[in-house]
Amino acid sequence: MVRTHPARAPLVLASASPRRLDLLVQVGVVPDIIDAAHVDEAARPRELPERLAERLAVAKAEAVAARMPGVWVLGADTVVACGRRILPKPVTAAAARDCLRLLSGRRHRVFGGIAVVTPDGRTHRRRVMTIVAFKRLHDDEIDAYAGGDEWRGKAGGYAIQGRAARFVRWIEGSYSNVVGLPLFETCALLDGLGFRRVDVTIAPRGAKAGR
Repeated sequence: MVRTHPARAPLVLASASPRRLDLLVQVGVVPDIIDAAHVDEAARPRELPERLAERLAVAKAEAVAARMPGVWVLGADTVVACGRRILPKPVTAAAARDCLRLLSGRRHRVFGGIAVVTPDGRTHRRRVMTIVAFKRLHDDEIDAYAGGDEWRGKAGGYAIQGRAARFVRWIEGSYSNVVGLPLFETCALLDGLGFRRVDVTIAPRGAKAGR
């Protein structure tokens, strides 16, 4: 167990997503350690998308906290939903096309789950929702986007911070939530729990694309 003042205990990011790390660094919250939690991300029967995002964020944070007690652990998850349908993180171009066809000309919701395990082992959670409206997409636009790699591993099959930005008519709510981490809510949660930001050197344990 790490023996230090709780506010100054190391911060562990329980995610290997480079997008989440970039977002945290942007606001001066630099993790000491990156330790990806490998949990089953499959939805349970009849599980609502917002519940899934929160449950997975908690599962990731608690999995890492169990092997690294005495530190701050931040877990997060992003779920894209069209109605009650949970969209996948595509692993094939065909699946990415299916996601884009479903989102074309419609509004959808992006749920961000955040969980923080404090050095004393308590878990705190938040849930954020952003509404995103896509323009109607033509087949050639869908094919062109799916022909690249930007969609790979992204919830809903697109990256709003990349070329897919041209598909977005408007959003309501947190933009950073759609990228992969709602910054305002994350910082508010950490600050409210007494976490103090310090300049540190990141010790990564691998990274992968996705959100």
